[in-house]
Amino acid sequence: MLAVARQVIRLRDEDIDNFPCADLRTIDQLWVKYSNGRFGFSVQKRIYQGLGGTKEYNPKVWEKFGDKVGWRKVDIKCWLYYSEITFDIKAPEGHLPRTLFGGVWVGPLNERGYFQRWGVGWRLLSRRDL
Repeated sequence: MLAVARQVIRLRDEDIDNFPCADLRTIDQLWVKYSNGRFGFSVQKRIYQGLGGTKEYNPKVWEKFGDKVGWRKVDIKCWLYYSEITFDIKAPEGHLPRTLFGGVWVGPLNERGYFQRWGVGWRLLSRRDL
């Protein structure tokens, strides 16, 4: 995805919005096919929208999504590091793919010392072409 968007480190809002439909569908279809329907952007989109997710960032919905797909330590309410992601078919539905859009913190710090806006994943999961 970074190569298609001609980025090196992370995807920006405009990269997500302008990512070629055909490439996005191909990536998603491969994930869905080889995970027997457990993983893929379309699987994540279904979960995300089922929780009320839209293209607009909503921290409560994004946290619920993170809890549902296993990207958060629910007991202590914090996000997993990329190195803690489970790369196994036994991971929760929607757990993969987990890309740089899901792990880049941007924006000002909140009162607990965390950045307030987390990645651009909600934008991807709001695309109509998934």
